[in-house]
Amino acid sequence: QVRFVDSGGGLVQAGDSLTLSCVASGWTFTYYAMGWFRQVPGKDREFVAGIGWSKSGDVISYSDSVKDRFTISRTQAANTMNLKMNSLKPEDTAMYYCAGRSTSGVMSMEARRYTYWGQGTQVTVSS
Repeated sequence: QVRFVDSGGGLVQAGDSLTLSCVASGWTFTYYAMGWFRQVPGKDREFVAGIGWSKSGDVISYSDSVKDRFTISRTQAANTMNLKMNSLKPEDTAMYYCAGRSTSGVMSMEARRYTYWGQGTQVTVSS
């Protein structure tokens, strides 16, 4: 049974940093794409960062709103993916979810392309 568990959220002040983690069990993500999404009540799930597989190395992409502030990474040996978030802003407040594709190593910004999801971890940034 595949299970994703994300953690690391919390309440911080603007300008602070947080690192989210996602541990996958029952699944090896070596050749599959993974991503982080976030969602606020009443809105669709929004792409934050993604990491895909290619023969020449991981392919990484960020949304414009987090580029240069967030860093996505993964450790295959530990089946873990992280999201390092720096210079947090109040508009970063959301529930954050890790996700994995089951059949493709191509990173996608569309939530519907992902099969596996974590339960979510809340990030709240106060001004």
